Amino acid sequence: MASKKADKSFEKVFRRLEETVAKLEEGGLPLEEALALYEEGMGLAQSCQELLDQAELRISHLQKTFAYRDDASREPQEDEEPIYAPEDEEDAEG
Repeated sequence: MASKKADKSFEKVFRRLEETVAKLEEGGLPLEEALALYEEGMGLAQSCQELLDQAELRISHLQKTFAYRDDASREPQEDEEPIYAPEDEEDAEG
């Protein structure tokens, strides 16, 4: 079963965070209600940060994957060593 955080998109969580902040900025709330909103806002901010961190990791992984593919497929320049991918070794042995 998926967690509650996984069920929400970044956009939905961020929108809710914006609404929470707007209510707090308006002021005039009873202390307990303001504290509850603040606590909710902190949780939403943490959820947003976790979603952004996950997205950053995915992007980094994709960049490394495509950089490796690009490096492995291009021709070596005169002044550099050739790049050998693990599959090159298997081809040479077998």
